[in-house]
Amino acid sequence: MKILFPLLAALCLMATKSNAATPLAAEEFKTTLTRNIATKYLAYLPPDYAAIPAKSWPLLIFLHGAGERGDDLALLTTHGPPKLVQQGTNFPFIIIAPQCPKGQHWDNEVLLALLDRVVKQYRVDETRIYLTGISMGGFGTWSFGAAHPERFAALAPICGGGSFIELFTAPPAAMKPLGVWAFHGVKDPVVPPAESQRMVDHLKKIGCQDVQLTLYPEAGHDAWTETYTNPKFYDWLLARQRK
Repeated sequence: MKILFPLLAALCLMATKSNAATPLAAEEFKTTLTRNIATKYLAYLPPDYAAIPAKSWPLLIFLHGAGERGDDLALLTTHGPPKLVQQGTNFPFIIIAPQCPKGQHWDNEVLLALLDRVVKQYRVDETRIYLTGISMGGFGTWSFGAAHPERFAALAPICGGGSFIELFTAPPAAMKPLGVWAFHGVKDPVVPPAESQRMVDHLKKIGCQDVQLTLYPEAGHDAWTETYTNPKFYDWLLARQRK
């Protein structure tokens, strides 16, 4: 009996609380946030850029990997299109290669602000903006591309991956026109190729038509050298245009 009475009292109290439940209150919070943004970058202009002042040019944004973070812009010529430019290769598009600060990762807000600045500063064909990156930059390509798909004609993430929820919540109508060509080494010990595969599979599931994944059977983490030295890759990019 000593145990029964406290139990009955507790049950009666719970019933009383349930019957007299307080309704949820709708509240709202408003404030203003300010943020200073700064980023360094390398810029490449095609040889005929100045000679043809009436022409707008395609734009390629290149996002480097974790090893090139910092404040030394020379690091950006270690891999990818900036390296090829440094070696004497000419390209028929503008190239912008931003540098991520040391200890940080790619920030979509910063990248969007930079893109807006570049479009205003240079003669950019806004229907032919391409985004590519390696490793951490591959992750950044997936993330930035999914956050603002309406800004791009094509994405080319290399040995990257991403947050599935970012693709899941991206507007399908803006994602479907994108051209996407992902690359990965089968023997990658840093980022498993399954990271690229699941992103590509989701795009196909939501109806993206122009999406493909190239797996290099003998490549490790470096899936970018073979990609960026392949002329067919640039032909594919330049054929992509956002209507």
